[in-house]
Amino acid sequence: MAYPLAMTNVTTAFATDALCLEHRNDGHPERPERLRAILEQLERTGLRERMVELAPRDATDDEIRRVHSAGVIERARELASGGGGWADVDTFVNVESPAVARRAAGLVIASMQAVLRGEARNAFAAVRPPGHHATARQLMGFCLLNNVAMAAGAALDAGVQRLAIVDWDVHHGNGTQAIFDADPRVLYFSTHAAPYYPGTGAIEDAGIGWARGTKINVPLPHGTSDAGFVAAYEQVCVPALERFRPEIVLVSSGWDAHARDPLAPLMVTTECYTRVARLVRDASDGLCDGRMVVALEGGYDEHALAWCASGLVELLLGEEPTPDPEPVVAPIRVPSAASIEAVITSARRVAGLE
Repeated sequence: MAYPLAMTNVTTAFATDALCLEHRNDGHPERPERLRAILEQLERTGLRERMVELAPRDATDDEIRRVHSAGVIERARELASGGGGWADVDTFVNVESPAVARRAAGLVIASMQAVLRGEARNAFAAVRPPGHHATARQLMGFCLLNNVAMAAGAALDAGVQRLAIVDWDVHHGNGTQAIFDADPRVLYFSTHAAPYYPGTGAIEDAGIGWARGTKINVPLPHGTSDAGFVAAYEQVCVPALERFRPEIVLVSSGWDAHARDPLAPLMVTTECYTRVARLVRDASDGLCDGRMVVALEGGYDEHALAWCASGLVELLLGEEPTPDPEPVVAPIRVPSAASIEAVITSARRVAGLE
């Protein structure tokens, strides 16, 4: 399938909506303030007004059913109709949640469509709730609908033959991988802490059947900081993208591997997240005319969210990112370089990059 070349269009699309603030449960870490911190930063820096904002829209039933069973929709509706409740010990649903989840997924799909149509070179969807833990049949891990998986499904239905999903959230995107585990058209790459929730994403978990080798997991030991995180992208992610040659790159952007994050055991700095985003952006520039869509996943420290988001947007706009004014100093020798190197070497072997 041919797409409009994005090289002549440096526009960055932006997708968000106030409805995404209405999914809430007092005291829960997946809170509206996460999104507010990002929006306030983009407005304070003038970055929001320099992007092209997309009109809000909801995911349709057909778009949801490309990747989810009808039971997922019904479970959310059932909990909401009873005034709200818990899908599991981590995942809440309030009265507004089904509508919010549809809107979040619709915004990510709209971002993908704008990029494929050549209306923007790339896009950032600042949405919540996150999605990468939601499986075909289960709400879980703070996630109701799998936003990125639904955008990928819509892209494949539109004729895309090869797409990549890069997941730099601190948790493995078990839902996303499971949905596409047997689909060789989808390259899924994930860095994540291990052992850690949800307990999936082993190096040998590389896809099923003809898709074997298109699912690449780099489970990093607790305490991994900038050097190890960047090495995973330089030595595994970028070579895998170059071999696969996707027509579009989707990013599950969880910023919860950050050293400031209260929930996660990795020690990545804002500067490191920006370096990794630059690597993926540069790869998409060279491989698919810059077609890249970034969707918010996790991240629970408001300062880290704000500065990682503004650095990302500056990169998408083709500018040099403004440094984080309150940088953290990540530890240098926790864990050992040898243990991280062993993980990366094993991931390269399983992915067939050796």
